[in-house]
Amino acid sequence: MDGDRVDSGTDTRRCFAKKFLAGLLGSLMGLVPLGAGLAVFLDPLRRRGSDSGSVRVTTVEALPSDGVPRKFLVLATRVDAWNKFSQVPIGAVYLRRTSDGQIHALNVVCPHAGCFVDFLADRGRYLCPCHNSAFDVAGKIDDPASPAPRGLDALEVNVSDAGEVWVKFQNFQAGRPEKIPLA
Repeated sequence: MDGDRVDSGTDTRRCFAKKFLAGLLGSLMGLVPLGAGLAVFLDPLRRRGSDSGSVRVTTVEALPSDGVPRKFLVLATRVDAWNKFSQVPIGAVYLRRTSDGQIHALNVVCPHAGCFVDFLADRGRYLCPCHNSAFDVAGKIDDPASPAPRGLDALEVNVSDAGEVWVKFQNFQAGRPEKIPLA
């Protein structure tokens, strides 16, 4: 009968080892989907703000050849963490076509305090309604008493073969003499 007797200490150790290994294996298997889920959930927070590059604003035909600036909304797709918004306004630009066919783009934001400037066609200049900063048609400071620290911010323009006007739109810090892009 001694051979039929099982040592209860050995049985307890085996039972403990089985339960421990089952728990460990189950925990490890549970960590894989948990890690994948966290990676998907936190992915938008890890992404850097994407550089939207150039944005289609209008066509060359929409710009008069008389050199008078025209204001255009800049529409682009924005991604904000987990949300994607298609064709929403992200700003505005003044575009003008010069007599030699060049197209110039200026951001509508005054570099002094961030207000939107207006183009006064009768005066042939831009005026900021907040502090009376004045700029000539090329965007340079027109009045030496202007509180603006720099001229209007010029933006890069590309024209496609199909005549579409693309602008590399970005905003810059207001109140500084140097052009520092906003993130």
